Amino acid sequence: MTIPTSTYRLQFRNGMTFDRAAGLVPYLQRLGISHLYASPVFSATNSSTHGYDVTDANEFDPVLGGREGFLRMSDALREHGLGLILDIVPNHMAASLENPWWRDVVEHGQESRYARYFDIDWSRRLTLPFLGDTFEEVLARGELLVKADPRTGKPAIAYYESFYPLTPSSYEGREREVLEATRPDQIAALHDRQPWRLMSWRDAPRELSYRRFFEITGLVGLRVEDPHVFDAAHRTVLDLVREGRVDGLRIDHVDGLADPKGYLDRLRAAVGPDTYIVIEKILGEGEQIPQDWPVSGTTGYEFITALGNVFVDGSTHEALTAAYRSVAGDVATPEDELRDAKLSMANNNFEGEVATLLKLALRLHEAEDVTAIPSEAMHEALRELLVAFPVYRTYGTTDGMPAEGKALLDRIVGDVRGGSHAPDDQALTFLHRLLAGTAGDDSDEARLFRTRFQQLTGPLMAKSLEDTLFFRNHRLLALNEVGSEADPYPASLARFHQEMKARLQHQPDALSGTSTHDTKRGEDARARLYAISEAPDHWAESVNRWCEMNRAAVKALPDGPAPEPATEWMLYQALAGVWPTDLAPDDADGLKALEERFLQYLEKALREAKQRTTWGDPDEAYEGAVRAYASHLLSSKNRSFLEDFRATLEPFVRAGLVNGITQTLTKLVAPGVPDIYQGSERLDLSLVDPDNRREPDFDTLTTGLAEGRLPTEEEDWRSGRLKQQIVRRVLNLRRNHPLLFRTGDYLPLAPEGKRAEHLVSFARQTEDKSLILIAPRLVLGAFRQGDRPLSDRWQETLLPLPGSVGGRAYRDVFTGRRFDPAERLPVAWAFVDHPFALLLSA
Repeated sequence: MTIPTSTYRLQFRNGMTFDRAAGLVPYLQRLGISHLYASPVFSATNSSTHGYDVTDANEFDPVLGGREGFLRMSDALREHGLGLILDIVPNHMAASLENPWWRDVVEHGQESRYARYFDIDWSRRLTLPFLGDTFEEVLARGELLVKADPRTGKPAIAYYESFYPLTPSSYEGREREVLEATRPDQIAALHDRQPWRLMSWRDAPRELSYRRFFEITGLVGLRVEDPHVFDAAHRTVLDLVREGRVDGLRIDHVDGLADPKGYLDRLRAAVGPDTYIVIEKILGEGEQIPQDWPVSGTTGYEFITALGNVFVDGSTHEALTAAYRSVAGDVATPEDELRDAKLSMANNNFEGEVATLLKLALRLHEAEDVTAIPSEAMHEALRELLVAFPVYRTYGTTDGMPAEGKALLDRIVGDVRGGSHAPDDQALTFLHRLLAGTAGDDSDEARLFRTRFQQLTGPLMAKSLEDTLFFRNHRLLALNEVGSEADPYPASLARFHQEMKARLQHQPDALSGTSTHDTKRGEDARARLYAISEAPDHWAESVNRWCEMNRAAVKALPDGPAPEPATEWMLYQALAGVWPTDLAPDDADGLKALEERFLQYLEKALREAKQRTTWGDPDEAYEGAVRAYASHLLSSKNRSFLEDFRATLEPFVRAGLVNGITQTLTKLVAPGVPDIYQGSERLDLSLVDPDNRREPDFDTLTTGLAEGRLPTEEEDWRSGRLKQQIVRRVLNLRRNHPLLFRTGDYLPLAPEGKRAEHLVSFARQTEDKSLILIAPRLVLGAFRQGDRPLSDRWQETLLPLPGSVGGRAYRDVFTGRRFDPAERLPVAWAFVDHPFALLLSA
């Protein structure tokens, strides 16, 4: 198997086509990239901006250039010696009439050849939750009409631009009569004869008849556990692998599948042993991928979480919490907020999925012919189990539950039984047996319960933690990232080293990402916000001052002030993370451009929090008041605040730039395959999507990749030129020494002396090569005290070089300077040219 030495993620659509990507290949080669990592490229809905709403898994999207365009891009990659990794979506497809499989199911119901392709409950009519109101209200308003479908000419029920095909038996032999139906009762009668029923989108959480992706009714679950469906959905992908045009696959949301291991085993058998496979999977604290999964690792969210241990000052953990509460007030603990979010999700957003599980459990228990468990007791026990799950899921199959899954279940059930919300013990015990595969004869229905439960715990966790709690708990936004915990342990450099050792052991070939299309903010925004942990009291004082300066912009509403104090804390911190390094307080155009991006982020942040407004029921008065406040902050007329904010922010900006370089070096040298998200080879100060999916300035990126001396002037840090050149140097080094980075030991190094705690250092080592990274951390204090160069601060700091790391001659990768440090390396000596060092044994 050819393991990438690095990947570059490109987001197709929104202007990025196969031909444009082909034009970037020479740049990617010069940058040192070994594999292009492409977002989904198969046909998606017409309005798709991301490609995960697939309509045809075997057709290259014409918007991107179709098959011919793909082949031109593939040829360009081959010509320059680059590989290709495709992001594929096996868990779901678009529940759209643009999807020919889905359209056929809508038209023919259970008689469709594709009826079993999708995860549909055929005990009732297929639900189509795409009406803006109830069927009766929409019909009464005359919004439903019988018309000929403009694509096929066949009768359909039209709802604005959508034409829902009628099943042939409902009109054959009387098409003219059906097309002349205009009265509501006629249309209702025709609707009743269909294998589907139209309903309001608001009723989907309770009444949906098909499995969906998270809460998105427009994405229907695909049954790739069926070999026939697997073959149909992967035909073109497998052909591309066999033709040598695709070298690797990224599997989207593997935890959504009925049997992840079964799917991966089938995929591995189909693509052979030489295809690189990584999976999108969120790992909880201490969790590892099952050892028997035939993959190289994850897409790297856990690596982002690990990095927080390098840059967050763990000694201020409690002080930062106190500072947050001094402004935000008596906010709930993260654990309580997470429980509240999970309960809300189980009771509302996933009400239908929970109800289906409850019916199954009650039916299975009744079949055991034992004392009945009241529905309310079973419901409470089921809900408490769902809420208590600390990771995405377990991996029970038709063969039962693996040993590690049983151990996890035992622990969770024990926690629930001994907790303050303990449900009925008989109900809890029965559910435990069902999930462990020890209830009765473990019937088909019992196995279905286990599968559906496992497919629900992941979405419940994701929507409660990543898409609710992380928009409520604003203590340190940099830690509110995909893969993080609700309330992480105080940061510790020792923990980072432990996690890198575990990464080398368990998944040395996994991707190491720092920015993705799904991260809550760009890597350099996080790098800047980490610095808040170094001065929590100073930050709180600043926020209090800014709140007072902008007090007149707060609006009093019947349900409280808008924005409330906790949201004000969030606004100032989010603004600090996204503020461009070159934006001046008197730049009206720059402020306006930032405002447009910031307001879009703000809408998502407020609605995802689900406290005073939601996507389904937006509070326009509240949202309008908070938007007006944010606009006031960024108004060029608000000069006194802007000047104060920018001046206060400057030390954080400079500390963030240092953190960003250290973060980049760490990613490039630590175990794993570094993934460069498009444009993040320079500064990435983006907000959550759609902001992080904007196309970067490729002209600047390609023309700015100069050869020669490493640029280290102040402007080179601020523009990202320095970061880009570091990426180029180290990626090319990785390409020249692949085994050092893939299999080399990971050796934590322990600096000594006055500034020891302000450094992160480790070595990668094989028998014949050593590579030492030394980089700064926790440097905010230096910038708050003045502009003295960082290199002047390391005079009393040494780096011991134990064992075989010492006694070697080294050269700095960036300057070529030679070092013969013996047993100790003076850090000031290593930092003469720039305040970081990457030393390769000569």
